[in-house]
Amino acid sequence: MKADHYDSFAERYAAENESSLLNAYYERPAMIALAGDVDGRRILDAGCGSGPLTAALSAKGAVMTGFDSSPAMLGLARQRLGASAELHVADLSKPLPYADGSFDDVISSLVLHYLEDWSAPLAELRRVLRPGGRLILSVNHPTVTVVTQPAEDYFALRQYSEDYEFDGEPAVLTFWHRPLHAMINAFISAGYRVATVSEPEPSPDTPRELLPSRILSGEKSAFLSFIFFVLEAN
Repeated sequence: MKADHYDSFAERYAAENESSLLNAYYERPAMIALAGDVDGRRILDAGCGSGPLTAALSAKGAVMTGFDSSPAMLGLARQRLGASAELHVADLSKPLPYADGSFDDVISSLVLHYLEDWSAPLAELRRVLRPGGRLILSVNHPTVTVVTQPAEDYFALRQYSEDYEFDGEPAVLTFWHRPLHAMINAFISAGYRVATVSEPEPSPDTPRELLPSRILSGEKSAFLSFIFFVLEAN
């Protein structure tokens, strides 16, 4: 996708993000939980979108900086965050406008799966982290495509597109599938130690009407959608 792809549906995506099961009650609570106590920590939100995760961590005492490749999404983030976070238009596939070792943590929420190459972005995020800093990230769970695209090769690095509906309007998102071992190898090659791998349950605050029937019935306690990592910079 082009860097500004989200511009065409930024407001609709942001509205969906505020209250959807996958964003508001699954991905975002999991990222906040993995971040833990962030009071006073310098955190970069790499691909901040309209800023909900930046705002949540700022409210917990983090000193937040964020960037996004979509000017429209960043405009929404500025409306939300005001002067509480430093925000830039930047592209994770290119060098970032931050000095070496600027941050205690980097969070990257559902961003890397848009990129074919992970080596340069992971190296750049490693550069702006202090030694021992954390990269906390989420991406599409690679095993989901085994169900949704059974004829495709799980082990191949490949591009695919999916149809979505944001606030009642259609949109197409294009991702890169990579198998789990390729993810882990990319992290290690970029100089990270894998500290945590998480496949969480939805938040206990999730409204019942949003939960899948298998969870409501007690048959299951969780579902697969995204996978979460905490990486430590060596």
